[in-house]
Amino acid sequence: MAVQKYSKVEPEENVRVSVKINGRVYAETVEARMLLIDFIRDVAKLKGSKIGCDTTSCGACTVIVNGRSVKSCTMFAFEADGAEILTVEGLSADDKLHPLQEAFWNNHALQCGYCTAGMLMSAYYLLKKNPHPTEEEIRKGLAGNICRCTGYINIIKAVKEAASKGGSA
Repeated sequence: MAVQKYSKVEPEENVRVSVKINGRVYAETVEARMLLIDFIRDVAKLKGSKIGCDTTSCGACTVIVNGRSVKSCTMFAFEADGAEILTVEGLSADDKLHPLQEAFWNNHALQCGYCTAGMLMSAYYLLKKNPHPTEEEIRKGLAGNICRCTGYINIIKAVKEAASKGGSA
């Protein structure tokens, strides 16, 4: 990531940001204080990732930036300049759900859906790092995400199912 390039950016300045999101390049001049979540939602028009708390507490904004799980509500868009970003919209391909998305569906691991994108992206990151996690490792991997509807049991079941079917693919 190109953080060094902008180390002395003033909040009121405009900066050019170019990122690849789900395989497509988005380039725009934006305010230096624009958050990555706002760039994703407002510039790229990808609405799957949600703004929940703006304090990294809920995880609804979780995306993958250069292979790392990031809560995009606390990262400036300019810090992602040149990065490759994966959002929940990028998980499925050719109108086919990703194994994680299927497992969430099969296990009723969502209710209102607000946290779902962040849960999916955190689970995706976990399974990339550890394709066969234990229940304890799943709980730890999802610890930065809050769901107020499901009680987590079905989410954990979904991640287990996805892992058993190669959900990190």
